[in-house]
Amino acid sequence: MSVRRLAAALLLAGVAVVGTATPAPALGLGSGLAHAELIASTPAEGAALPAPPQEVQLTFNEPVTPAATPVQITGPGGAAWTAGAPAVAGAVVTVPVQPAAGPPGVHTLLYEVSSRDGDPVTGTVRFTLTAAVPVPTTTTTTPAAPTTTTTAAPDTTTSEVPSATDDSGTGGIPAWVWLAGIAVVLVAGLLVVLRLVRARRS
Repeated sequence: MSVRRLAAALLLAGVAVVGTATPAPALGLGSGLAHAELIASTPAEGAALPAPPQEVQLTFNEPVTPAATPVQITGPGGAAWTAGAPAVAGAVVTVPVQPAAGPPGVHTLLYEVSSRDGDPVTGTVRFTLTAAVPVPTTTTTTPAAPTTTTTAAPDTTTSEVPSATDDSGTGGIPAWVWLAGIAVVLVAGLLVVLRLVRARRS
């Protein structure tokens, strides 16, 4: 073997050894290949729950940015749950959810976030509800009927005033006739008394 061939072989062997011993991050490869991964969730994969959760919590191995719709949950028959605004604390994403009415069975949670390098990360978590989700009951309050106040109309009936010619209790003779008769009797009696007095003085 010539000296040149021996030197080339040694050079290649050295490069191979150095490449094997050098960690990937030192070569600038680690950050480009690594992506965020889901390491825990609530509900957990395969969990059996007696009641639907009120929120979903996803924990990743690095800080992430949630997508516009970070969580979607569908139940048996495709009934979709309603998801609220996500809250992010580093590598933990929490999303409030409102379950959709439906039968018990397997539910699928689809999540979507972005890792630190901006690449999208998606995945699914499946859990089971052992009881049906009832339809929300809406309580309807019937307004009370308005109270009607009835105001009595004033009595417009005019009481009949007895007239001067009322002959009730007088045997059919007007009252003024009786009064005139009494006056005549009184005047006559007064005249008789005056005559008697004069006669005695004379």
